[in-house]
Amino acid sequence: MRRPLFALMFAALPAWGATPDVDAIVDGHVLPHYRTLASETAALAGAAAADCSPDSAQLRAAYGTAFDAWVAVSHLRFGPSEHGDRAFALAFWPDSRGATPKALGRLIGGEDPVINSLETFQSVSIAARGFYAMEFMLYDPQFATAGVAGYRCSLVQVMAADIADISADILAGWENGYADLMRQAGNDTYRTPDEAAKQLFTALSTGLEFTADTRLGRPLGSFEQPRPNRAEARRSERSLHHVVLSLQALRDLGARLSDGDAKLDAAFERALQRAAILDDPVFAGVSDPQGRLRIETLQQRIAEIREIVSNDLGPRLGIAAGFNSLDGD
Repeated sequence: MRRPLFALMFAALPAWGATPDVDAIVDGHVLPHYRTLASETAALAGAAAADCSPDSAQLRAAYGTAFDAWVAVSHLRFGPSEHGDRAFALAFWPDSRGATPKALGRLIGGEDPVINSLETFQSVSIAARGFYAMEFMLYDPQFATAGVAGYRCSLVQVMAADIADISADILAGWENGYADLMRQAGNDTYRTPDEAAKQLFTALSTGLEFTADTRLGRPLGSFEQPRPNRAEARRSERSLHHVVLSLQALRDLGARLSDGDAKLDAAFERALQRAAILDDPVFAGVSDPQGRLRIETLQQRIAEIREIVSNDLGPRLGIAAGFNSLDGD
């Protein structure tokens, strides 16, 4: 089995502090979040089967709760979530080329029978699957009314079933082997407990980077050319909500990795407080100087968390300052 590059990089680094309790993090952070994802996506599939109408309050509520559960695990991009591009099938974003509306348009315009079974649907482009594709079907007027109503209904239902199936597979992968690889280091994936801890550190660091540079950075664009239409999940008005959910999940992981470090927790609290007063659910304020400053301030609060993670927590775990979390495997 190929060892991740980050493991090779870290193998020669000294462990400067006590290794975090990987067992407790897997059992207290990773598995509960993935169990919630599996449960809520199953509920989403049930809601779609009962009522596929895009304006169904029950379907939209189930979609929102399931999407919340995904965001809470979206930083755990390793192991079972990466097998078979499962994470991308759940969450194909950012979509810089507009692949999702194009893929959906082809399916609906041609009434492609590929949607008639879950097995065949899972062969379509990843751009037409997952939460972001389903957002178009529920919240974009162009797609919520496109083509034949019966076809749209079947598409929404198979999308929801696909999301639930992938989520169940990820959970099964964790419960039926991968969790033990982390708990019982000394295998081809994690040679030592330090390597397992460093994988979790990578998830924390990369999650913060994605939230600051992508969830906030994409709509911010530049001062001369802000990009509000690039905000994540703007059609369902979830852009700021995703930042908050991500920070909450990362705060929990950070506390577990740092043994409840007060300085790190205070930095997360400042960022969450800034998000709470932003009152801009889709980051429309990026086009206004004052609104832009407020969003940039939130981005700066996250940068402060990242600095603590890199300069304080990283060395404690034997990870050199300046490590780039996206250099990964």
